[in-house]
Amino acid sequence: MDCLIIYVPTDSADAVRRAIGDAGAGRLGNYSHCSFSTEGTGRFTPLPGANPTIGAVNAPEEVPETRIEAIYPRSLRAAVVSAAVGAHPYETPAFMTFPIDVSLPADPADFPAPARLG
Repeated sequence: MDCLIIYVPTDSADAVRRAIGDAGAGRLGNYSHCSFSTEGTGRFTPLPGANPTIGAVNAPEEVPETRIEAIYPRSLRAAVVSAAVGAHPYETPAFMTFPIDVSLPADPADFPAPARLG
């Protein structure tokens, strides 16, 4: 399994979540389109040669953005990333993918005991 994290203007977050879910991201058991989102502020300055969706060249910009996280089978990486970029309004979307381990120990006793405070 891999994880996708992508930053998207908040008003476009639903479209990106839908697109990556339709491409196979966020399938957990008998559920689809599972993701986690947090709100924040994206900051960037378009450089000469950029064609910014928001803002102007050489002017710093701040935009309400949503960070979307979803897991997907590694075999679907190309489809999920393509769907995310295709639904994203920015010329150059900020995103990352990385492998994750979703396995659980067969025996709950294999989980480490929680640290005790005090």
